[in-house]
Amino acid sequence: MTQLNQYGQPVGFALPDWQPLAPPEAVRLPGRFCSLEPLRIEHSAALFGAFSLAPDDRDWTWLGAAKPTSLTEMEQWVNGKCRDSGLVSYAVIDYRSQQAVGAVCFANIDGQNGAIEIGHVTWSPLMQRNVLGSEAIFLLLQQAFQLGYRRVAWRCDSTNLASRRAAERLGFTFEGCFRQAMTRKQRNRDTDWLSIIDSEWSHVRHALTAWLAPENMDNSGREQQKLRAYFAGGPNTTPLE
Repeated sequence: MTQLNQYGQPVGFALPDWQPLAPPEAVRLPGRFCSLEPLRIEHSAALFGAFSLAPDDRDWTWLGAAKPTSLTEMEQWVNGKCRDSGLVSYAVIDYRSQQAVGAVCFANIDGQNGAIEIGHVTWSPLMQRNVLGSEAIFLLLQQAFQLGYRRVAWRCDSTNLASRRAAERLGFTFEGCFRQAMTRKQRNRDTDWLSIIDSEWSHVRHALTAWLAPENMDNSGREQQKLRAYFAGGPNTTPLE
């Protein structure tokens, strides 16, 4: 939404009360099926075991790092994220096993402008095709908007269609492609950008909360209605049949 200034020029809408934000603190974020806990070197063994369940390294194709092949390499990978001052890094803890089964970070934290990114999304096979990944992202979205951030971004390699579709399923809006944005693993990378902004959060939160609720999702993570039904029904309606 634009406004006109005193010269009749279109400008962005006013934010008279806006104040820069502090970076998120690394605190435990509890959910129904999983929790996010600040990533620690002690999570390395569980993460290595979880990632080792994959028969190959195809889940790491679009990531900056190669799949760790030993516990030592896993510890180095975890330590790198923990020591990176630009990240707030989390381990995803499955309540059933009480073990770390994946990792995710807040990245590109711009408190001056109220923008933050969910990145470094690294799910093990124990998080794929079940509710854990969706709930983990919901917990991060909830934290970011509760802290007052205006924009939560998601970016992915343009060839990583699964990542883009996962983001769109969770309510992110595709914004466009940055062509030849970077190189990765000796390849070109075009980058797709998606986001959720604060004016959209109420609708997204309503849909995700209703989808995760016991009325729709049993304790084993089996859903009655798919998430898209809650988005299709709008922010104030029950899911569509």
